[in-house]
Amino acid sequence: MKIGYPCINRSVGCSSGRTFRLASYSDERLIATVRENLRCLDTILRFNLASDLLFFRITSDLVPFGSHPIAAAPWEETFAEEFAALGRFIDDHGMRISMHPDQFVVINAKDPDIIGRSVAELRYHARVLDALHLDRTAKIQIHVGGVYGDKEAAMERFCREYSHLDESILRRLVVENDDSRYTLADCLRIHEETGIPVLFDAFHHHLNSSGEGVAEAVREAATTWEPHDGILMTDYSTAMPGGRRGRHAESLDPADFAEFLNLTAPTDMDIMLEIKDKEKSALLAVGIARRDGRFRLQQEH
Repeated sequence: MKIGYPCINRSVGCSSGRTFRLASYSDERLIATVRENLRCLDTILRFNLASDLLFFRITSDLVPFGSHPIAAAPWEETFAEEFAALGRFIDDHGMRISMHPDQFVVINAKDPDIIGRSVAELRYHARVLDALHLDRTAKIQIHVGGVYGDKEAAMERFCREYSHLDESILRRLVVENDDSRYTLADCLRIHEETGIPVLFDAFHHHLNSSGEGVAEAVREAATTWEPHDGILMTDYSTAMPGGRRGRHAESLDPADFAEFLNLTAPTDMDIMLEIKDKEKSALLAVGIARRDGRFRLQQEH
């Protein structure tokens, strides 16, 4: 079991997602920005290693406008050595990486233009993970998408569009249950049709389930991951007290997290904490997880 957090580290004094306005784009500015983003990513990964945080979600902004036609600068070639060195660091220390495009990536859309832009975004994410030379345990997670007034047809459209994706995307793509439209059970049906692994989001399951308990849900999601995919990835968070429905908590609820670990044992999984204070809560979670046999075995390894 590895524990991590997404995209931003508030302790290291830099950002791996620096960007700029599209109107001010130039190849030179892109190259300079990617250089600084990669330097910061290296800093974050070294912080994480020293803190036993071995799971990290890389920001989609690592290469600004990476999926946009304007971004013609050869960032993969320019930074081939830097990407390869980061990938070796990740592999050498048994770390795991994921990425998560934003909500505008919808491959089951009715509009072909939206699908086209979504596929371009997925290609960009796959290019980043390929540039790092990471194996297929490094994943790109997305939601099923919209319902468009006909959920069955929308699920069928997802399966159809999925089958047309590039192999570079297919080897990394996973789908997660969401908080209002598609339950874990819906995602499991899509898995049966496509073979796509299902990432389990615990908070979304709390808000939108088909009645399964957490232990059962985690076991079912874990069965969709083949050995080459690595173990189950799980997103964990709780609700913001007094916040709007679906808003993530500012900090970890230690008792709830300990109970989540207890409920899900012995299923092995890597846990991404989608909690707003990032590494602060992740460090607290590591302290709690040290008492869990799944985590200790990973550290001993």
